[in-house]
Amino acid sequence: MKKRNLRGPGSGKLVTRALLMLLALVMLVPVVVTFLYSFFSPAEIKAFMGTRGSYDPDSWMAIKLSPQVFSLSQYYEILIRDTSILRMFVNSALYTVLILLGQAAVIPMMAYGLSRFRFRGRDAIFFGIIMLMLLPFQVTMVPNVLTLRSIGLLNTIWAVVMPMWFSPFYIFLIRQFMLGLPNELLEAGQVDGAGTIRCYFNIVLPVCRPIIGAAVALSFADCWNLVEQPMTYLSQRVDMQPLSVMFNQLAGESSGIEFAGAAIYILPALFIYLYFLKDILAGVQLTELK
Repeated sequence: MKKRNLRGPGSGKLVTRALLMLLALVMLVPVVVTFLYSFFSPAEIKAFMGTRGSYDPDSWMAIKLSPQVFSLSQYYEILIRDTSILRMFVNSALYTVLILLGQAAVIPMMAYGLSRFRFRGRDAIFFGIIMLMLLPFQVTMVPNVLTLRSIGLLNTIWAVVMPMWFSPFYIFLIRQFMLGLPNELLEAGQVDGAGTIRCYFNIVLPVCRPIIGAAVALSFADCWNLVEQPMTYLSQRVDMQPLSVMFNQLAGESSGIEFAGAAIYILPALFIYLYFLKDILAGVQLTELK
């Protein structure tokens, strides 16, 4: 006599989904609180932030869930009255756009060459890319500074932008995906008269769209959160620092606008993630299948 399955076939999935939803809600709490507090008045934020360090360690810290008066004063201060934060936001956007444009031109083409062609030194180049990918920034910082200084790019925006064009992780990621492309796909294009460049633009890039979209989303997060590179390469140009570097000053001594600044800082990354969400999921799934 067969025993009945009391749990049911979908009970495990339901428990997993419930735990993941709970974890997602916990992770979203800081984001929700940030946007909520951005609509408090600067005076109320200063008063609230002034209570830091004076709470009872045996009790929960008081959390405000609604402002005394709904206010857009924080956004007015940042966007109209004091434009220093907005200027740093523009610097972050400029670096991010320039880096992504350069990576779009360089990285897929390098990955294509390393995955589809055989030439002397190819394996050595790929080994060097893997080594650079594994090394932390602190190890390569001094050689980078010396190189940028010798070519006259130190303390310019190109000192931050150009090294990021050759990010080894994304070369490795896209190259590994391209290795799984069937040779018949390219051979069919060559039979139809397509050359190497035409195959690259009309066949390889469209097929690799999911992994390239995932790489763009991940690279945007890296570019948007640059800290060590601007601090090192732009040490004499405070006016060119991105918001990611100067953001810690907003929390050092409360100015009443730190939450609006954080909300403005979060929005671009959130929009990029939502836009490339399907590509990220498809890229991860295809990578697992390969």
